[in-house]
Amino acid sequence: MHSNVPAWDELLGSARESAVHLEMRDSYAVDYEKGPFADWRGGFRHHPNDRDSWWRPWLDLIARTVARGVRVRRARIVSEPVSEYTRFLYDNTFTNIAAGEEVRWLPRRQASALALPGNDFWLIDGRLVRWNHFTGDGGSAGGEISEDPDAAKLCAQAFEAVWDRAVPHESYEIR
Repeated sequence: MHSNVPAWDELLGSARESAVHLEMRDSYAVDYEKGPFADWRGGFRHHPNDRDSWWRPWLDLIARTVARGVRVRRARIVSEPVSEYTRFLYDNTFTNIAAGEEVRWLPRRQASALALPGNDFWLIDGRLVRWNHFTGDGGSAGGEISEDPDAAKLCAQAFEAVWDRAVPHESYEIR
């Protein structure tokens, strides 16, 4: 394990073939009073045709990564009925797809027999793991980098098992 976690542009910039991300939490800490989640809770919805209103630097990074030929995939394991935060993610996933990500959803009940790592992660080229650590209330507790081949193998196998069972975003019906 390394404590020196590279910035996202460096991490994704190092990808040559693949970058996969597994999300397993039903909520992540957000400001309920202001910001995108609060706006969404108040009824605001981005319109896919108004790209200038929702495009952001993260999406530029994903688009550049995909343009280099890197396949970027995101899988989300979600409890059903979904949390309010998961509905928010679902409503805004079109932005990830517009940037070139592939996104799938797996109901948690269908993940019961899968061996999954204890934390959300990014896996770069099947060799470099960026663990995403969270506090109990969903706040970021920082990232961690691992080049441990066993950890990378676990993450690769877990991601592919989830991916194989998961439903593509355009076919997933939120419950």
